[in-house]
Amino acid sequence: MDVYQEAVDYLESQQVPAILEVEPDVLEEDVFQDEVVSSFLSPLQTESIDFPDTPTSCSVEDMLDRRLLVLKGILESEELYLRELETLLMPMKALRASAGTSQPVLSSQQVQTVFYQVPELRDMHQTFYSGLKARLDTHSETETCLGENQEPSHPGFELAVGDLFLKMVNQIGLYGGFIENYQKAVQVVRKCTQTDPRFRTLAESMTSNNGSARTKYTFEALLYKPLDRVTRTTLVLRDLLKTTPEEHKDLPALQEALRLSRSFLSGVNESSQCKREVTLSHGMRRQLIRDGFVVDVNEGEGSLRHLFLYTDLLLCTRFKHATKGKQSQYRFCWYLPLAGLKLRFLADQGPPSDSHLRTSHDIRSKMFLLRQQLKQRAKGSKGAAMAARARKKLEQLELMLFKHSPVHRLELHSPSGKSHSFLLSSLYELEDWREAIYKLTTGSIETVPPDLLTLTSACVKLRMTQQPPLHSSNAEDERSLCGTLSVAIHSADGLQAAACVYVCVEVDGYEFYDKQAKTHSSVLSTSPHWDQELSFQVDGAQNMRVLCVSQSDQQDDTVLGKESLRLDAKSLNNRWKRQTLHLGQVEVTLSLKYSPHPLEPPGSTAQRQLVFGVPIETVAQQQGVLVPHVVRCCVEEVERRGMDEVGIYRISGTTSEIGMLKAAFNSNLREAVTRLRSAEVNAVAGVLKLYFRELPEPLFPTDMFQRLAKTLDVPDSNSRLVSMLSLLQCCPDPNRHTFLYLMHHLQRVSERQDVNKMSLLNLATVFGPSLLRPPVAKLGHDFPPIDISQEVEVQVQVASCYLQCNNLPEAQIALPHDTEAEEETTHI
Repeated sequence: MDVYQEAVDYLESQQVPAILEVEPDVLEEDVFQDEVVSSFLSPLQTESIDFPDTPTSCSVEDMLDRRLLVLKGILESEELYLRELETLLMPMKALRASAGTSQPVLSSQQVQTVFYQVPELRDMHQTFYSGLKARLDTHSETETCLGENQEPSHPGFELAVGDLFLKMVNQIGLYGGFIENYQKAVQVVRKCTQTDPRFRTLAESMTSNNGSARTKYTFEALLYKPLDRVTRTTLVLRDLLKTTPEEHKDLPALQEALRLSRSFLSGVNESSQCKREVTLSHGMRRQLIRDGFVVDVNEGEGSLRHLFLYTDLLLCTRFKHATKGKQSQYRFCWYLPLAGLKLRFLADQGPPSDSHLRTSHDIRSKMFLLRQQLKQRAKGSKGAAMAARARKKLEQLELMLFKHSPVHRLELHSPSGKSHSFLLSSLYELEDWREAIYKLTTGSIETVPPDLLTLTSACVKLRMTQQPPLHSSNAEDERSLCGTLSVAIHSADGLQAAACVYVCVEVDGYEFYDKQAKTHSSVLSTSPHWDQELSFQVDGAQNMRVLCVSQSDQQDDTVLGKESLRLDAKSLNNRWKRQTLHLGQVEVTLSLKYSPHPLEPPGSTAQRQLVFGVPIETVAQQQGVLVPHVVRCCVEEVERRGMDEVGIYRISGTTSEIGMLKAAFNSNLREAVTRLRSAEVNAVAGVLKLYFRELPEPLFPTDMFQRLAKTLDVPDSNSRLVSMLSLLQCCPDPNRHTFLYLMHHLQRVSERQDVNKMSLLNLATVFGPSLLRPPVAKLGHDFPPIDISQEVEVQVQVASCYLQCNNLPEAQIALPHDTEAEEETTHI
């Protein structure tokens, strides 16, 4: 059994979480990739073994057993490091020999620069490795000989290694010279790699035998190894001290070694420039551009991480809060150079699962109750301590929701094959990140290998964002909104090319309800129209963000523009206020309405608002329109690509596809419209027919059937048309406007009857029976019986008469949202 597995099994047997981790051997390593973890003790790629500072819950024997595991891990790490140094030094003799020839690969000065202090470092670590290995071997033999007759004292007390560590640390000054010379050495390697093919072949194919595998390195990656190694010394000593009992004779030597190591690293950091100030190859200095909290999905379940974007790299860290006697610090998770980094933006991660919805509901319900308690306590002078506890709990719940609710993903793919991704619940915030990263990746970037320990430690001072964006941490504002905020999205202008576009709206405030909503995707157009109303239940809302997004079947969604709008309860009221937002080159026209009122507790799940089989007035009221979205979207799609389809509305689409689209409209409008674009056009036409056929009450109420049938008997065509239009005015608004919208569409279809073979009579025959139905005989109602053939004839003739009318009134699609006298154009 190897040391790693032995360590894991032991810690698990002692109920200690095993956080050891080793990455498998790799075939190739480059300095611009994430550094390969050479030891499970690495403080860079993985956490060091985090034993308690005081052994209150484990015996001295347990500590000594763990100490032995730590020492074995250090020995393995030293062995791998020595192999890497030997690989780096392997070509030194040949390069020195060629320096005296007529065609040198490197000059004598260049050879001295490249390998400066490396032999000395190799000798220092070889001496330390040999001494440590000898003592561990002797200890192992002693344990075997003792067997059952071992002495009462634990054999771990006899294993003394403190002098070895102290001797090595006393020579750590060798690293100071290496660090000062490092940049010069790298410059020589890069220059010669570019100018001399002989050196390039050497520099790109250096291999080392690492156990059973052969690892391929670049010269520059090997040069970085000592720089990486020296930063680990302090953490290795700290881990060893954590497992060394106070009565052990090694304790004073190890404490002194740790002090010297910390002093050396502190001096190096103070004398060198901050890693933020490293000069890059193209003249820029490494600077922190932005930072913030995200949910990292590269470790299985999502984890809250603090992300730092520098001029040339992206650094992901985990914040460790200060404990007694210690300072707050960041722990390294991963980093990616920006050079050649590819971004993939995914605006939707699919519908959440039932368990996800239940968890979100539980968190939001608790938040709502805590918020109500805080409001009640705010009215009195007592209960300050209870209010403080409630606010703290509210922050904790909001943080849980922050980690639980993200749906927008940004994937990062580096040329080396490394991939990472993170999530945010705000599309606006994610687009800020994407824009910032993309702007840097489009420049000429060359990464200077960072000292990750120093860079990560500097994050405490460099950070701009101190905590996750929790609304409960913000100060209350009397101008914030509490009630219902309605947003009607009308249209957009300024698109450079025709596109399928949707608008996303986000509001802030307490997360009791969903804070994001999107319109359906428009048909391919340079001037898309939606007239779609979005509604938010808000508490403490102060800002609204609007994004215009282009949706493509072949590519990722593209944010065309975004803007943030300040919400003020004093300027908004129960009347619609129309305004135009400038989102870059795109202008989005919308209307706002705010109705203040106490909030109801959040529902258990998002209530499904069915569309099919529901009275049209109900659907129209839910959607805030006069013509339901399912009618508009199907009509727009047919007019986009079905006007020349032979037998459109007469030839049926696939039943399964129609059923799939119906289910989508009943659950998610955006998903339904997206599917419409790729569905067979006859299936789209079938969905429209099915909607009218499944209406509980047809567009013409059944009690109007007899009146319409009598109107057909009027001999004068003009008088008959006037009567029919008069009867149409008696219909409820959604029925009337939906009917007119459909009639105008069918008239446009018939204009292409030379191609699609659908005349007005054919269309009347298809739609007539769905738009008009005779009343059903019921108890207490005496309707004259109607022959089935006569019934169909009336239905077709009524539809045909309306279709033949050349002056049908225009349909009003949406409710009026512009009751304010003047339109406001908002510039932010």
